[in-house]
Amino acid sequence: MYLRKPRASSAEKALSYQEQQTKINEVRCLLGQLAERLPNFCSDASILRYLRARNWDVEKSGKMLKETLKWRLECKPETIRWEDVVHEAETGKIYRANYLDKYGRAVLVMRPGFQNTSSAKGQIKYLVYCMENAILNLAADQEQMVWLIDFRGWTMASTSVKATRETARVLQDYYPERLALGILYNPPRIFESFSKLVKPFVDQKTYKKVKFVYSDDAESQKIMTDLFDITKLESAFGGYNQDGFDFGSYAEQMKEDDKKMSDFLNSEPSLLSILQKPEPSTSEALSQGSSDSSSSSDVESPRSLHVKNSNQNLKAPQVNCSDSGAVKSEAQHELMIQTRESA
Repeated sequence: MYLRKPRASSAEKALSYQEQQTKINEVRCLLGQLAERLPNFCSDASILRYLRARNWDVEKSGKMLKETLKWRLECKPETIRWEDVVHEAETGKIYRANYLDKYGRAVLVMRPGFQNTSSAKGQIKYLVYCMENAILNLAADQEQMVWLIDFRGWTMASTSVKATRETARVLQDYYPERLALGILYNPPRIFESFSKLVKPFVDQKTYKKVKFVYSDDAESQKIMTDLFDITKLESAFGGYNQDGFDFGSYAEQMKEDDKKMSDFLNSEPSLLSILQKPEPSTSEALSQGSSDSSSSSDVESPRSLHVKNSNQNLKAPQVNCSDSGAVKSEAQHELMIQTRESA
C-alpha cells in the first residue's frame, strides 16, 4: 500500500473547484483552434499543471502550453523508440527503476558520471524518451515522478553547462510539474561550484524540490527511508536491493513499452494522423490557434484520456471551448486520471 499523495499547495487550496475549472477553460480558449485540433494535449489535468507552474496566471500558462504544442508537433516525442536511443542507454546513465517510491510514483535513476556520448542533441532525445516512458507508466492517481541522481564517477568534465542548461529548459518548459522530488545522492564538493553555474537556469519552484543526500549523514539518509522501501531501493542509494542496471533486461522492457505506446497511438487515429504529417504543419497549426506564442509543454498520458471525457459534465462556468483527453505517455496517463475521477 502506498502513502497518500502530498497535499495540494496553499495557492491551489485557495481556489475552489469552480475557480480552477474557470481558469482551465480560459487557458483552453487562449489556445483557440489548437485545443480543438490537439485535444489529447489539452486535457484538464495537463492544463492544471501549466497553471500550477505559472502560479495560476492564465496568460502565462496559455503561452507555456502553446510552446509545448509547437515543440511536440515538431519533435514528436511520443514517436521516439528504443532503437532510436539504444546507444545512449548502454551505460545506464538514465533509466526507469523497477520500483516505486512509497507514494507510488515512478523513479528515474540518473548517473551523469556514466555519460557515454558527446552529442547534446542525442542526450536530450534520450532524456525525452525516458520522460515519456516514465509518464507512460505512471499510475492513474499519479502525475509526478522522483529523480534519483547518483554522482558516482562524476567530474566537472562529465556534464557541460550548455547541456545542463538545455536539459533544464526542456524539463521545465515541456514537462512542468512532473517532478515531485529530485535527490542528489553523494554529490562531490566540486559540484557546489557547478550547481552555482546552472542555478540561474533553474526556476525557484524546481530548485526547492532538490534534496542533497549523503550516505554518511544519518539525517539526510532519513529522506531515503521516508521515501522508499529500503528492501526495494538499490544498494547504490543505501537500500538492500543488490540488482543494478542490466542493459539486456532493460532493453526488453523498453521494447514492450514501445509496443504499448504504438498501440495507444493506433487507437487514436486523429492523433496518429497529426503525428504523421510533415513538420510544416506546425506553423500552420500555431497560426490557427491564435496570435500569441510563448513557453512550455507537457502532454497527457493515454490513460488519462478517459478521465477527462467523464468529467465534461462537471464543467463550471460555460466557455465556448471544447475539452478532451491526452497523449499516450502524457496522453494515456490523462485518460487514466479521468477514469479514476469519474468513479
